[in-house]
Amino acid sequence: MLMIKTVSGRLLEFLRGRDKTAVDDKLRSKTLLVVDDEESICFSMREYFSQHGFKVDTASEIEEAEGLIKTTDYRVIIQDLRLGMTRDPDGIEIIKLVHKRNPDTRIVVLTSYGSKEVEEEARRAGADAFLRKPKPLSQVAQVIQGLIESPRARTVRA
Repeated sequence: MLMIKTVSGRLLEFLRGRDKTAVDDKLRSKTLLVVDDEESICFSMREYFSQHGFKVDTASEIEEAEGLIKTTDYRVIIQDLRLGMTRDPDGIEIIKLVHKRNPDTRIVVLTSYGSKEVEEEARRAGADAFLRKPKPLSQVAQVIQGLIESPRARTVRA
C-alpha cells in the first residue's frame, strides 16, 4: 500500500533547510542604507559593501532617507548627522524614525561634526556606534560586522 503524505509549504521548506524566516533574516542581515550628502561617500560605500554581499541603498537628503526607511527593513544604517548646509544635526531625526519603526536596525553615525553632546544625543536617539570622518571603509565594515553579530545592547566607540 502506497501512502502519500502532504506537507505544508513552510514545513517542506524547513525540512529542506530553507525556512522562510531564516531566509528573510539572512537577506535582511545584508541590507544597508547609507545616508550622506557627500556623493563620493555614498558611491564608495555602495561599491565597497556591494562587493561584500550587501544590498546597498543611498540617500543624500532627509526626505529621501525617510522614504527608503518607510519601505525597506534595513539591518544597518550608516548615517551622517548633517545633511546639506544646515547647522543642525538633522540626522538625529532619521535615527529617531528608524529606532521607532524598527528598533532592531543597527545605526552607525559617521560624521565629521561630532561633539560629546551630539554623540550623547545620537546615542539617546538610538545610534549604536559613533565614528568620526574620515574613517577607512575596512574599519567601518568591522564595526558593522560587530553590530550584526552582537546583541542589541552593545555600543561601539571609535
